[in-house]
Amino acid sequence: MKDQVEEARVNAGKFRDPHLTATGERRASVPLSHPETLWFNTGTLCNIECRNCYIFSSPSNDDLVYITAAEVTGYLDQIAARDWPVREIGFTGGEPFMNPEIIPMLRQSLERGFEVLVLTNAMRPMMRRRVREGLQDLASTYGDKLTLRVSLDHFREAFHDEERGAGAYARTIEGMEWLRDTGIRMAVAGRTVWGDSDAESRAGYAALFARHGFAIDANDPSMTVLFPEMDENAEVPEITESCWGILDVKSESIMCASSRMIVKRKGTARPAVVSCTLLPYAPEFELGETLAEAERDVHLNHPHCAKFCVLGGASCSG
Repeated sequence: MKDQVEEARVNAGKFRDPHLTATGERRASVPLSHPETLWFNTGTLCNIECRNCYIFSSPSNDDLVYITAAEVTGYLDQIAARDWPVREIGFTGGEPFMNPEIIPMLRQSLERGFEVLVLTNAMRPMMRRRVREGLQDLASTYGDKLTLRVSLDHFREAFHDEERGAGAYARTIEGMEWLRDTGIRMAVAGRTVWGDSDAESRAGYAALFARHGFAIDANDPSMTVLFPEMDENAEVPEITESCWGILDVKSESIMCASSRMIVKRKGTARPAVVSCTLLPYAPEFELGETLAEAERDVHLNHPHCAKFCVLGGASCSG
């Protein structure tokens, strides 16, 4: 309740009308111009509870329940039926490796020729024998078509553990060393909330990768992704149609121009399509149950749209 009151105070009057800003200007919207990535949220259950998890994943949060391999198959079929030019299938959570059907989901996506990206903390769920055997088999068959992007919030252990709990850094490094030794392609997702410059962060990650022999390019933004803070309580400007020219940003560069995400809410019979990975709970960003329904424009009516995507230039894709 306190957070909701604070959000209302700093953004009073903003992000209410999907078509107009608080000042009455036309709100910017983004068409699905080039669908390249389809995300699946595998469920919000996670083996840990992070201090600032934007999706509130935890060992007890099942607001988004496990999606099934059969449901993934249905959406892969829809990609073909709609002739979407998708190149990448992404899996996020929660912790994807807690979903009991994750390996079959990855396999069928790879079998259809897609690149596959899995967002993981590389901790105990990934290190179970059944999962490791499945990943080894997929890596031997599909090689670099499979990428695991590991959440490593900071190159310093103390900062990472500050976010994810004591001992989290060591367990993640252990998982990354197994991925290295198995030959599975890795990327890293870090955070920029501790005040380091981009150059300082990338230098720190580069030293870490060199120390452990991780084949990850710290200077490639697609391989070492540094996410800005996602704070719904921060005061942010609304994005109007005129902002595209003022900011010299193209609508096709925004994440919802190129991706959609599938979620399955607890108590529902079927999954739904939402505009992006950042807004799984906001009902106004639910676009229907099918990809056909999800082809409509997305109005940038949320603080994350402004701060994270338009002003932050961030994307969850690989």
